[in-house]
Parts: sequence; C-alpha cells; structure tokens
Amino acid sequence: MGSLQDKVAIVTGAASGIGRSLAHAMVREGAKVIIADLQEQGGHETQRMIEDRYPGSSVFIKADASRFQDHEFLVKEAEQRFGALHIAVNNAGIAGPMAPTGDYPLEAWEHVVAVNLSGVFYAMRAQIPAMLRAGKGSIVNISSILGRVGFSNAPAYAAAKHGVVGLTETAALEYSSQGLRINVVGPAFIRTPMIAEALTEEALQGIVGLHPIGRLGEPEEVAELVVWLSSDKASFVTGSYYAVDGGYLAR
Repeated sequence: MGSLQDKVAIVTGAASGIGRSLAHAMVREGAKVIIADLQEQGGHETQRMIEDRYPGSSVFIKADASRFQDHEFLVKEAEQRFGALHIAVNNAGIAGPMAPTGDYPLEAWEHVVAVNLSGVFYAMRAQIPAMLRAGKGSIVNISSILGRVGFSNAPAYAAAKHGVVGLTETAALEYSSQGLRINVVGPAFIRTPMIAEALTEEALQGIVGLHPIGRLGEPEEVAELVVWLSSDKASFVTGSYYAVDGGYLAR
C-alpha cells in the first residue's frame, strides 16, 4: 500500500517537468490525481502516460493558474469525481523574460506575478475550504531557491517566489490547528523544458557550476520530497520551507 493510498490530489502545472513527475509519483503512491495545466497537449500526454500503468487514477483538466474560477472548478471536479480533496501541489509557474529591474517590462511583471504568486493564493483560497470539509489535508506550494535569495535580471520571478514562501507560512499558522499542513518546496535549477527554453546552453553550463553537487536537479528528486510532505509520514511538519537545491543555498 502506498503512502498516499485513497487520497485525492490536485497537481497544477502537470503537463511537463516537475508537475508531470509529481503527478506520476502521487499516483504511484496510491492517490487519485487531477492533472491541471493550461497546455492541453502536454496535460493529455501526462494523463495517457499515467493511465497506461494506473487505469482510472487520473483526469486532465485544462486550467489557467491565474484564474480563481479555474481553481474553484478543479476543486469541484476533485470532490465530484473522487469524493474529496486531501492534497494539493501548487506547482504551476512561468519564468518570464530576463531583464534588470529598471527595464523590466510592465506587462511581463504583471503576468509573472499573476501566475506565480496570485495563482498560488487563488489555488489555496479554493482548496482550503474543501480540505476543511474533508477533515484534514496537505498543501505543498512550489516556490524556488529564488524564494530565499535574489537573482539578477529576474525581479518578477524572485519577488513572486519570495511571496509564495510568506503566503505558505501565513496559511500554515492559520490552519494547522484545523488539520491542514501547508509547506513550501524550493527547487534549484531543475532539468525541465522551462529551463531549456529560458537559457542558452552556455548559460546552462554556467548555472550548473552554482550547484555544489555539480549538476542540475531532476524532476523526480523534487517529487520524492513532495510525496513525503503530502503523506502522513510528515504529520508534524507544517509551515516549513524545504530546499531541493544540490547545495545552492549553502554557498
């Protein structure tokens, strides 16, 4: 029996990368999973890959993380299809363009913050009442190492990811006594399509050198921590920030 047996989870941003690995890991551990993403092709592919091994364990729903109504719909579908909502992993995020703060495009700022910060708030705003109805629950928000430190030319991303940490800690204080555990994970640079699209190969090699472990992380390495945080094995863990960073923050 898996560590998430008979649990129901929502994973946002699950069309590729970390989100896809999260959805796979949740199902492997016995959960039913709502796969959510704005990218339909990738979302359907994630579901197909899961259903090939675990029939009836997942459903894909197209959703825009920056829309509160979409998060409400995801929660409604989780409850109607699988009976309740016990776990949510708010992973959806975008990188945005690279530019110094004084030149950063205003529309890009608004978009990055809408997805990466407001999207996490909207998700929790919809998920928390459902988990209270279920009697207990676990939320894991995906921030970044840039939720703890700055990074040149990424003001919107760093600001939003810092905000996710504060939002997580605040909600944990509010709901821990009511059976909800809320934690935040901060990956370093993980080998995902988003990283590949945002950085040149030369820049990527330079970033590898920032990780004392000597390589980028893999999505599965993030997923293993999130599964633990989502399970009853982490029953005394709430309001915490966990880095998955190959030593990046220890430099």
